[in-house]
Amino acid sequence: MVSGIKLSKRDRIFLICIYTYVAIALLVVAYPILYIISASISDPKMVASGEMWLIPKGITFKGYEIVFQNSKIWTGYGNTILYTLLGTTINLVVTMPAAYALSRKDFVGRGFFMGMFMVTMFIGGGLVPTYMLVKGLGMVNTVWALVLPGAASIWNIIVSRTFFANSIPAELQDAAQIDGATNIRLFLRIVLPLSMPIIAVMALFYGVGHWNSYFGAMIYLNDDAKYPLQLVLRQILVLQEMQSQVGGIIDATAAAAQNNKAEIASLVKYGVIIVSTLPIIAVYPFLQRYFVQGVMIGSVKG
Repeated sequence: MVSGIKLSKRDRIFLICIYTYVAIALLVVAYPILYIISASISDPKMVASGEMWLIPKGITFKGYEIVFQNSKIWTGYGNTILYTLLGTTINLVVTMPAAYALSRKDFVGRGFFMGMFMVTMFIGGGLVPTYMLVKGLGMVNTVWALVLPGAASIWNIIVSRTFFANSIPAELQDAAQIDGATNIRLFLRIVLPLSMPIIAVMALFYGVGHWNSYFGAMIYLNDDAKYPLQLVLRQILVLQEMQSQVGGIIDATAAAAQNNKAEIASLVKYGVIIVSTLPIIAVYPFLQRYFVQGVMIGSVKG
């Protein structure tokens, strides 16, 4: 019985297959996450030998101690939070009005501007011209070099435009204009409050992009104090890997020291993964309701 409906034998077999498939998919997705969490607090010898495959063994927090003892970690966290909040705010301020304007059928030149936006999805200047432009604008080694060049994603503008076109009735806009509302007031007071699903989805997309970004910082920033978390963690990971590989093995003592460095590098590697992804994982449940609504944009009409 499902919701008071009696199922036939064929329907029950189908449901069993669906639940089996979902369970397997959940296992495939969840196992890597559980493995990384367990490996980050397990004895690296047991991880390397395969003794630890799901449940933590030889629990140790030495990897996390090494990561968090580095003062640059906290500076990187602060920088990343600043870059993510500022960058996401700029992204939304640019994307939402542009998408709404392009969704209006009475917007003169809508096709031309949409075509010009589409061109940038296929043709780009490349890294060197972009760096020259950023340098010419005096933004090198500043936060603006990280948040302004990617102020808007054309794909996200297209998705948002689709939401506005399919979800905001034209009659509602006409009624607001008859009541004397200007276009700006209509957008701020009526359209935006009705657009929380797409705003949440865009905030999540842009926020995750800023949080995980490190290439722009590696290219444009020269001051270590301005590095985001991802670049700081990358430096720590690369340093630990180099320390575990530098130097030849001369005797048993040297070999033991070398193995110890390799084990520490392994702990740091898993700890870095958890430290860098945990904030995003913690934020997602609060946006999940809007996210589910937003990804269904345009799938149901009428």
